[in-house]
Amino acid sequence: MTIAIAIIAGVLLLSVLLFAMSRRQDRQSAIGLLSRETRKRDRSEAALAPLAESEPAAPTSREVEQAAKAGQAPGAGKAVVAASTAKPVAAPPPYIDEETLGVTRRQFLNRSILGMTGLGLAGFGASLLAFLWPPPGGGGFGSKVKAGKLDDINAYIAANKAPFYVPEARTYINPYPAASVKAAQKSGAYADPVIAGMQEGFVALYQKCVHLGCRVPWCQSSQWFECPCHGSQYNRVGEKKGGPAPRGLDRFGLTVDGGIVTVDTSKPAYLGPPIGTNTTGQEAEGPHCR
Repeated sequence: MTIAIAIIAGVLLLSVLLFAMSRRQDRQSAIGLLSRETRKRDRSEAALAPLAESEPAAPTSREVEQAAKAGQAPGAGKAVVAASTAKPVAAPPPYIDEETLGVTRRQFLNRSILGMTGLGLAGFGASLLAFLWPPPGGGGFGSKVKAGKLDDINAYIAANKAPFYVPEARTYINPYPAASVKAAQKSGAYADPVIAGMQEGFVALYQKCVHLGCRVPWCQSSQWFECPCHGSQYNRVGEKKGGPAPRGLDRFGLTVDGGIVTVDTSKPAYLGPPIGTNTTGQEAEGPHCR
């Protein structure tokens, strides 16, 4: 849970950082240097604009000398222009590139990329949190799974001559003969929660082969579990009968309360019985599938 919260916090901080960098870059591009097109347009307009009227040239040294000899002030012989009484005309507003006021193509692409990146990171963080967060009300593998009603399970096994599979618990439920419970107890190969399930008439067998972890299917013809990967074989109650498996199938505790069968996967699976354990004496009832 702590790891999930830390990951979500990191994703949020990264999104805020990316947004801040995007805003800073947009601001710099908006108030920074003029674009190349703008500078080129300004130079062309400046070249075409008429030159402003030059101010009257200052008198030369010769004119000053001649004016001194004549007793006149420099430039006295020139006509005096009367000051204009017209109101001054307001200068036109300075040219502003429209791209600097709106959103440029580069700004739009940068914001789009950063936005999509932020949405992707947020979606990844949310999916990770949902994966790590336990489902409401519990349930599923790693908890106590209700397999179903006792009568329904018995009816399914009798009608199909096959174990009742519980996908949420990754477990096969098969009947265990009451006459073999004492033999199981004497063997010392089974934990107390497993013996308690046998006394209720069932074994809950983990679907994983104890050899290399392949899922072990049920062979209808032999009435055994037979692994398709390397040929390990187990009888109806999961005791090892052949192949490279080092022991029988691992199993979970099982209880029956109020007619409801519950498989306890909240605890690690109990190790299967050692090689040579055969409490039921059940042999292959037909051709092998593997």
